[in-house]
Amino acid sequence: MDDFTLHIDPSNNRQKKTIGKILRRFLLVEKFSGWWGFAIFFIISSILAYAIAESGMKIALMVIAFSVALPVVYFLVVKPEFGIMVYLTLAYTIMWFLRYGVGGFPLGTLMDGMLALFTLGMFMQIKQKQDFDLLKGKVSLMIFIWVSYTMMQVANPAAESRLAWVYTVRTVGLVTLMYFIFTYNIRTKQFIRIILKWWIVWSFINACYAFKQEYFGFADFEEQWLHSAPELASLLFLAGHWRKFSMFSDPVTFAYNMATASLLCMALITGPLKTYKKMILGFLAVFFLYVMLFSGTRGAFPLVPAAFMLYAILKFNRQILVFTVGALFFIVFLIFMPTSNQNILRFQTAFRPNNDASYKVREMNQARIKPYIYTHPIGGGLGATGEWGIKFAPNSFLAHFPPDSGYVRTTVELGWIGLFIFSYMIFTILKTGVNSYYDIRDPELKSYSLGMILMVFTWNIGNFPQQALVQYPSNVLFFLAVALMGVIYRIDQQQNLAINGKL
Repeated sequence: MDDFTLHIDPSNNRQKKTIGKILRRFLLVEKFSGWWGFAIFFIISSILAYAIAESGMKIALMVIAFSVALPVVYFLVVKPEFGIMVYLTLAYTIMWFLRYGVGGFPLGTLMDGMLALFTLGMFMQIKQKQDFDLLKGKVSLMIFIWVSYTMMQVANPAAESRLAWVYTVRTVGLVTLMYFIFTYNIRTKQFIRIILKWWIVWSFINACYAFKQEYFGFADFEEQWLHSAPELASLLFLAGHWRKFSMFSDPVTFAYNMATASLLCMALITGPLKTYKKMILGFLAVFFLYVMLFSGTRGAFPLVPAAFMLYAILKFNRQILVFTVGALFFIVFLIFMPTSNQNILRFQTAFRPNNDASYKVREMNQARIKPYIYTHPIGGGLGATGEWGIKFAPNSFLAHFPPDSGYVRTTVELGWIGLFIFSYMIFTILKTGVNSYYDIRDPELKSYSLGMILMVFTWNIGNFPQQALVQYPSNVLFFLAVALMGVIYRIDQQQNLAINGKL
């Protein structure tokens, strides 16, 4: 064996060195120039031409997809900042693409694959840099517990279908892992600025798209989608008026994103910005609230007044108090003013729930489900209600139960134990965020922190009347805001240490 090893190794080494030199010269120095490069490309193009002629354009599309996929996969793992921006963009547009007719392409699976690559890249960096401390903390612990609990639901003995869990855990549990991806990879103030600008730009695009839907009508593919099922018309066509949804899955998701984007603009105005930038942000805040009315989502209308109260508490001073009181008086005026405008009429009913028939139906449904909740501490299984419950367990007790509220759905599917975990997670997030806000010294970072707190608070309030955190992009943006709370505080502390070190 020793003689064999001694006899073979030197020649192998020489061969490897020779091949390495040839490849290095061919790929890096000559860059496929010369007759070798011509021969290789001629052979590849001939093979592709023959394959396309025999099998059609599917081969060509596969080659294009493969050519794009390789660099994208590389950047997702090695350049997470690039991957994060791609993922956020897809989160905003995925439902529009599905409605447009790209349903044959597994966009949902693509999002799952990106999440897997992000996680792989994060663990590779942790192993290399040994900086696991970035993911420690009370918020990280609670989110880890929540994800673990949703994963364990696959073994829930009361669940009628395991497939319902498979389809639901992706948007309820697994997407929560993006919190760790954001927390680990967002490390600079410059990158936060890019993310917030992206957030506002996409909110503006969706606001303009809803404006177009309201005043110029739906696109042809949207008309086809609206008339594809009778239940869509019953939900979206009210009092002779179509509710608008922009590029999102439904009017609720659209309305909540407009409300949170408006609050983000209001928070950024408190930062050290030039006057013209504050004026632009003020215009955008009003514009987002205006187009929000097109959604006809009553659950979204109280969100901004509720956030104003928290805003006034966090930024308590005379100017803020006057502004808040003035805004509340204006809202009260809108609630009681006589009008024939359908958008404003629906806005008014949001503040008079006892006079609303649908609200009374929800109360009856919630009263009906209470005995089930008491006897099922871990719930009936993730995905037991709603679309996946109807599809995979149509004859089950929970399949046709309309949860409406995100909190009710959590309680029914995950039990009162799941409700406790979720509620305590939200409490920990807000408590930690508020404490961090008061410790932040940098005025710019302080305005960012304020925006994240207001948005997380708003989504949480909105989760009571509607399911606020189960659809793209809300489920991604919510945990982006949660992650940014911690990242902003961490960057501020690093700045303070640097300043103190120089002193």
